[in-house]
Amino acid sequence: MWKGQTVSVVLPTYNEKDSIAATIRGFAELGVVDDILVVNNNAAEGTSQEVATTTAREVVETRQGYGAAIRRGLSEVDTDLVCVCEPDGTFNPEDLLKLLSFTSECDFVVGSRTVSNFIWDGANMGWFLQWGNWAVAKMIEVLFNTSYLSDVGCTFRVVSRERAADILQRSTLDGSAYGLEMLMLAVIRHAKIVQIPVNYHPRVGESSVTGDFGKTISLGLEMMRLILKMRLRSTTLIRDPRLVR
Repeated sequence: MWKGQTVSVVLPTYNEKDSIAATIRGFAELGVVDDILVVNNNAAEGTSQEVATTTAREVVETRQGYGAAIRRGLSEVDTDLVCVCEPDGTFNPEDLLKLLSFTSECDFVVGSRTVSNFIWDGANMGWFLQWGNWAVAKMIEVLFNTSYLSDVGCTFRVVSRERAADILQRSTLDGSAYGLEMLMLAVIRHAKIVQIPVNYHPRVGESSVTGDFGKTISLGLEMMRLILKMRLRSTTLIRDPRLVR
């Protein structure tokens, strides 16, 4: 538990067989996590065997895509605080403590990988990805008048149980842009958001998205279209006075 609140960690997995067990153990060793859930999203052969060596539990989501996996994970956990993270070796589980420290004031705490002194040598965060994420984040700031943002693609975040349920109810995407949809729904629904720099390491294995330059460009364009689309429909979203601050 974290200051009297239960904590879960949702780890979606597709191609992280060689790093997932170490990631799970890293979160378990923090001593504050009550539940670690692995969402097997048609994962590489041998992934379940790696998970079985740890204290995590596993569910299978056959709908392919990052969004499908995260939406399944959010529907399966029942804790006061929910951490979402990718188990590919790029993030430090210890940084969860940093994110949790802001949960008493904010119901959506998201990491940022674009602060240069937190980017480790060899990490997949060259100038194009770094400045591209920063530029799209500024687009959100301008269009939605948000708090400071510097990264739209960081998948290490913590949300409150109520905020997770609100986001899940309005989610539509199954693919790689779901992380941005989560952020945009939190923005539109007036969540209290803060972005905190986190360590970013080289990935274990190759990403199915950012390892391909063409896919990276395509995802970036998809994200910008999503932001504009959600800006146009933001006034049509029904606001729940229990969550709008």
